[in-house]
Amino acid sequence: MMFIIEFFRLRGTDETHATLDRVEHDATDLEDTKVRAMSLFETLDMPQKPDAVRILNHNGDEVFIWSPKRSSA
Repeated sequence: MMFIIEFFRLRGTDETHATLDRVEHDATDLEDTKVRAMSLFETLDMPQKPDAVRILNHNGDEVFIWSPKRSSA
């Protein structure tokens, strides 16, 4: 199944997303894609450090979202 991993910044005032990068990932399941997304979050060369990552399925539906700031709160 094909997933899109999207890295983005959040504007603090209204939580608007600014996409920094999108990566296609062909995986057998969502869990594999989550592992890949978390790895890329720290290692992918992007113009800015992302605030969060989300994963979209092949239909473009959001199936996972994660932010290190939110998970530690």
